[in-house]
Amino acid sequence: MSEELASGPKESPPAPLAGPREVWKKGGRLLSVLLAVNVLLLACTLISGGAFNKVAVYETDVFALLVAMMLLAALWVGFYLLCTARCPDAVPYRDSHAGPIWLRGGLVLFGICTLVMDVFKTGYYSSFYECLSVIKILHPLTQAVFVIIQTYFLWVSAKDCTHVHLDLTRCGLMFTLTTNLAIWMAAVVDESLHQANSYSSSHGNASHTRLVPNLERAGGTAEGDCPCSTAVCQIFQQGYFYLYPFNIEYSLFASTMLYVMWKNVGRLLAPSSHGHGHTPSRGSLFRDTFFAGPVLGLILFVVGLAVFIIYEVQVSGDGSHTQQALVTYYSFNIVCLGLMTLVSLSGSVIYRFDRRAMDHHKNPTRTLDVALLMGAALGQYAISYYSIVAVVVGTPQDLLAGLNLAHALLMIAQHTFQNVFIIESLHRGPPVAEPRDTPPKDSCHGLTFANPDALQALPACPATPELVAPSHTAPQEAVAAMPAPKSHWRRRCLKDISLFLLLCNIILWVMPAFGARPHFSNTVEVDFYGYSLWAAIVNICLPFGIFYRMHAVSSLLEVYVLS
Repeated sequence: MSEELASGPKESPPAPLAGPREVWKKGGRLLSVLLAVNVLLLACTLISGGAFNKVAVYETDVFALLVAMMLLAALWVGFYLLCTARCPDAVPYRDSHAGPIWLRGGLVLFGICTLVMDVFKTGYYSSFYECLSVIKILHPLTQAVFVIIQTYFLWVSAKDCTHVHLDLTRCGLMFTLTTNLAIWMAAVVDESLHQANSYSSSHGNASHTRLVPNLERAGGTAEGDCPCSTAVCQIFQQGYFYLYPFNIEYSLFASTMLYVMWKNVGRLLAPSSHGHGHTPSRGSLFRDTFFAGPVLGLILFVVGLAVFIIYEVQVSGDGSHTQQALVTYYSFNIVCLGLMTLVSLSGSVIYRFDRRAMDHHKNPTRTLDVALLMGAALGQYAISYYSIVAVVVGTPQDLLAGLNLAHALLMIAQHTFQNVFIIESLHRGPPVAEPRDTPPKDSCHGLTFANPDALQALPACPATPELVAPSHTAPQEAVAAMPAPKSHWRRRCLKDISLFLLLCNIILWVMPAFGARPHFSNTVEVDFYGYSLWAAIVNICLPFGIFYRMHAVSSLLEVYVLS
């Protein structure tokens, strides 16, 4: 019972003076959510309307809205940092679970790549600034400033439990979160239109091009007015499209961290709460593994990169090697997904023998992680089920159709079992010393006595070196020399499993994030559903599937560190 009482932070009961503040917490949250919903719907309307050439919403309108939102969010961040710096009681508590170092490190990495993308975008638009609106050049410059300010803000304040200006802080956090979601939507639409335009150009089918906007709507230049003819201009154009995945992930990472901060506004924690103490020592971080998982994961990662390069080269060619490229792509994914499914099942089986208690403490970060894993997986579920119906009902039934069916089924199974493993891992308590394989023969072995002389009254209890006489500093207690928890084989297996799944999720993120679209190269679904419906399904669901992979990487890294 003593271990359970000390296993993690517990929320202290609200103080009497904080009663009115906590009563209005739901009202303050409702106000901020309503603000976020209205702003997000406005941004969604303009971004989706600006994607089609029959709607009188232009790209400059979308850029103007995004610039205004980023400037307002940056001003609020500056106000927050100033207020918390000048008021020493503004942040009385800090949530130890929020903003772990690997999440903040990933945010910084994606932020740096976003800054590089903004440099490419600025250079691209500056190549023909004489025939473009100034807002197109201001947009990447404003985004660069916003990324720098927001990254610093989340690095230093991600753990804050703010207790000043509660309603204003909630509204500001929600508005900043909405700004990141609007940037994400704009990047996803731009990248999807670019992929659709590339696909229609390579196939040259008028039925496909009728739904693809002109180059001005897809982030390019106006047809004939501003030709991108120079080599430098084309390098800038291709460069910032390849860097879009990092911008997309940055916006989503920032959104998740802002949501946790929003949940922690006004939250009361025990003053002595400093986390579960899960974090292992630096020396044992990469040592307590069997190295089978990392080695196998690295092999699959390297092979996946080679398969991705071969696929891109063959699909972008004359089209004669498209089927061979698809067979290679599906074969690798089937092997990778099959291994990930088996490994996830093995991890769940290992947990059946794990004696660690479940952690039921309130944790907004963990709750959000679970919700995002389950919600983001729905995108890939939808694509897989549409593919299954198209393959089973449609024709022809050839090798490519069989590989597509196996790929869709394994994708569903892999997402399901990986989610089960990750969610169960996140709800486990901290690792404790493993029990002995054989129980001691002496019934009193391991007992602690306040009086060492009491041992003489028990003839069945011989003297043991594990019991030491009490020191002068602690006259009421006996000090037991407890051995440090050793790395058990179950812990090592769990670390190997988490590292293997982490590396596999990275390569499965790289492929779709950087342009692999077998959904369109394989014409089974296109012929069955038609290009219009299938393109809508893929462009809506695939971004969630891509986000699932990167969020799974973050969760698996936490599982590895805390195993």
